[in-house]
Amino acid sequence: MDPVIVVGAGPVGLVLSLALAAQGVPSVVLDEGPGKDEQRSARTVVLREDTAALVERLGCATLRDEGLRWSGWRSMRRKQLVRELPLGEVPDTGPLLAPVHLPQHALTRGLRAAVAAQSLVRMAPLSRIDTLEQDPSGVTVHTRGPDSTWWRGSYLVGCDGARSTVRKLLDIRFPGRTAVERHAVAALRTELPWPGEAVLHRAAPWRTAGPEVTARPLPDGVWRLDWLLPPRGELVTPDALIIRVRDTLAGWCGETPAYELLDTGVYTLHHRLARRWRSERAFLAGDAAHLLGALGTQGLDEGVRDAENLAWKLAQSWHHGASELLLDSYQAERRAAVAARLRAADQSLPILRGGGGLRTLVPGSARGHDTLLTDGHLGCGPLGAPPSYTHSPLAPPRTEAHAPVGTPPGAPVVDVRVTAPDGTSVRLRERLGRGHLLVVLVAPGTGVWDRRHWLTAGVMPRLIDAVAALPVKGELLVAENYPGASAHTVLLVRPDGHLVAAFGGVLPAELFAAADAARGGGIETADGGGTGAARDEARHRSPRSERAAHVN
Repeated sequence: MDPVIVVGAGPVGLVLSLALAAQGVPSVVLDEGPGKDEQRSARTVVLREDTAALVERLGCATLRDEGLRWSGWRSMRRKQLVRELPLGEVPDTGPLLAPVHLPQHALTRGLRAAVAAQSLVRMAPLSRIDTLEQDPSGVTVHTRGPDSTWWRGSYLVGCDGARSTVRKLLDIRFPGRTAVERHAVAALRTELPWPGEAVLHRAAPWRTAGPEVTARPLPDGVWRLDWLLPPRGELVTPDALIIRVRDTLAGWCGETPAYELLDTGVYTLHHRLARRWRSERAFLAGDAAHLLGALGTQGLDEGVRDAENLAWKLAQSWHHGASELLLDSYQAERRAAVAARLRAADQSLPILRGGGGLRTLVPGSARGHDTLLTDGHLGCGPLGAPPSYTHSPLAPPRTEAHAPVGTPPGAPVVDVRVTAPDGTSVRLRERLGRGHLLVVLVAPGTGVWDRRHWLTAGVMPRLIDAVAALPVKGELLVAENYPGASAHTVLLVRPDGHLVAAFGGVLPAELFAAADAARGGGIETADGGGTGAARDEARHRSPRSERAAHVN
């Protein structure tokens, strides 16, 4: 069967190709550029707990080598400290796990290195797409460049950014708001009074600070400083930016300390959402599907979540066939989650930027405003928390067999420690992204038993048989405990880490029904044909696809 075509070699496209490869699906990445990225110290990314874990799981070592986890979060207003929050690097070391902050070019370089070590991913630099055609069995595209050619794929995913060519070729509208926020940015090496902490300072008392300035640490004594600008109008000249830097450093340190200016820039944030994220066998992801980022929200986080959500569904279809419901669920889940994030940001903007009556919802409360901004920057609350797919079309009907646990159905599971039948003890998150469902039995005390005994004791033999009988492949794991779960609770978890359902015991029929719902039901393929080799042999190629014989 043909590979998946990924258009765009930014972080989202590279993550998607690696996530597909982890599930045995080949891909070709069409890169418009030459295969390397410009180094810009002022262009950085913040990855939250779940997205950072995914990137590391896919083999990107850059987060450990060139990223920094903040030790704390500090909010100030005028001359007063409003909030100080410690952040942990591992679970249970702080109220919140620290995000990872690193230059975007370093992240991209690390992902490219992981791709280079992956035999199932082929990179095609200097390949700009200009034609896209679909038929019931696949997608054919043409790229122009030094080696102008046709490519044939089973599916296509446009990860080609805000000006997406794929989106335009699919004639998908991209409505939204322009210039929601503007920021002046500087990356510099210096010493600030809060080593390792991220700082948000609102209404700082010096003249050039503007309404808001943030300082976020990077490795090697580097900081990224952001100043909120008026949405339109103010032109930031190099001299004006130097004055901002000096005044801000002096305001924080008492006098301007020695500093090395590494990079500067001005960027404008837009809020946009594509009308459709799927058109037959073509999909959109990342900035091609949505733009957001005001109030500290992170567009890259959402793009990585797009890739994780779509990868296992394409893998299911590529290997076994998939229902239309499964493929449609990508748009239903991810577009709804991003739309909710955009609504939360748009509703909060008048409150935080002092415009209009909505401000009365948080009447004069600096702490209330601080909480909203902290949510966006640290990845919690409606502005930043990982999404929950409560109303997913893949959710099984609620029955009396379902048991309540600390995680609602559709939400990401807690990263507890689990044991596999082979005796391997790992974090639950390390077993995600392998293309199969996870079945987790909560069995207190198994950690002190010899594995040979508990594998044949109690409910385990029955549960082993139930997992073997599922309509899709499942992996059985055992946990000593899980928040809110009693002994012998069984959790069914999707390949992207979202809870399908929890049951109060081993209930094979209910477990089978929930697994069938999670795969979209049935085994019919999206084109109505069979699965596996039979479908591959039956598929017909267009004449142009025959000219792409170099793609296997």
